[in-house]
Amino acid sequence: MKIVDLIKEKKPFLSLEFFPPKDKESWPAFFEVVEKLKVLNPLFASVTYGAGGGTQSNSLEIVKKMKQDMGIEPLAHLTCVGASPENISYFINSLREAGVENILALRGDAPADDANFDFSKQAFKQGSDLVTYVNENHPGMGIAVAGYPEAHLESPSIKEDFKWMKYKVDEGGELIITQLFFDNRVYFDFCDRLSQMGINVPVVPGVLPIMSLKSAKFILSLCGAAIPGKYLSALEKAHAEGGDDAVYRLGIDYATKQAQGLLDGGAPGVHLYTLNRAKACLEIGQALKF
Repeated sequence: MKIVDLIKEKKPFLSLEFFPPKDKESWPAFFEVVEKLKVLNPLFASVTYGAGGGTQSNSLEIVKKMKQDMGIEPLAHLTCVGASPENISYFINSLREAGVENILALRGDAPADDANFDFSKQAFKQGSDLVTYVNENHPGMGIAVAGYPEAHLESPSIKEDFKWMKYKVDEGGELIITQLFFDNRVYFDFCDRLSQMGINVPVVPGVLPIMSLKSAKFILSLCGAAIPGKYLSALEKAHAEGGDDAVYRLGIDYATKQAQGLLDGGAPGVHLYTLNRAKACLEIGQALKF
């Protein structure tokens, strides 16, 4: 079933994002985390794969297991890096054979080991190209797209970012999942701007719990999300006084309040970036009031 249709039946909701390990020896521990988080009754779970599509076959196996053995509706990531029309179609046909009907179309990140990587030389240059291809060649497939409340790092302007956001929806994107952010006003302003542009698909906010100061700075360097000054100061103070244990406690509390504020403000649901950490996600998910 398409996730956009599931949202109509059940909102507000919680959804999850997992990053499968490359090493199959780590899969049992990974699926143990997924099994623990089933208690949160997620509406769906998105499943990533590494830059360059190196773990795409692993992702296919994992989404099949989620769907067929674990009863979780998967949202399979699909990226432009190294993609061809043939392998995109093979991947989607394989998903459909397994009963999986939803993909998240992304440009993806350039491979870290290729300093000369050029997206303009790829068969699919932007996430919007994937949206167009899937919509035209695999009708009926549920297509989610990424949204950037604080604009994509490489976007020349916010106006340009919104132009491409609308284009992705016009080409067939039925659902927007946002990049992480820490100020809920950013999300609601983003939704208002989309509505003014005539974009009325569900916009699901992505929430990331900060679990250590080091990981926070690394993650933020990748996506460009801004941490409110008061929150950053509180994290640094917590780290100085109590180390990562104190940062973890503050991060979980902040993420819980942020997620609740989003739900109370009218967001259709909350997409929790799990970092494959069961304990933290359980604390947040079980504290939320739907």
